Amino acid sequence: MKKEDLKDRTKRFAVDTIRFVNSLPKSKANDVISYQVLKSATSVAANYRACLRGRSTSEFISKMNIVLEEADESLFWFKIIEETNERLEGEKLKMLLKESDELTAIFTASLKTARKNLTSKI
Repeated sequence: MKKEDLKDRTKRFAVDTIRFVNSLPKSKANDVISYQVLKSATSVAANYRACLRGRSTSEFISKMNIVLEEADESLFWFKIIEETNERLEGEKLKMLLKESDELTAIFTASLKTARKNLTSKI
C-alpha cells in the first residue's frame, strides 16, 4: 500500500469514527467512551502524517509506535462500545472494528520492516 493511500485511509478512519460517535445513544458511559475513541482514532491519522515527515528511520519508528498504540487503543474502545451497547446494530461498528484491526496489523508490519531496515544499516 502506498503512503498516500494509507494517509487517506487513516483520515477516512478518523472521519468515519467521528460520524459513528455522533450517532451513538447519549449516556454518561457513551460520552466517556466516545471521547476516548475520538482521541485515539483521530490520533492515528494525525500521527501517521507526522510519521511520514520523520527525519530519520529512528524518528519514523518512534512516531510509528505512537500510531500503532493509537490504532490498537481504538480497537479496544470499539470493542467496549460493542459490548456495552447491546441494542446497537449496524455495519458501521463492524466496519470500524475491522478497520482498526487491519490498521493495527499494517502498522505492526511496517514497524517490523523499519526495525529490520534500521538494524541492517548498523
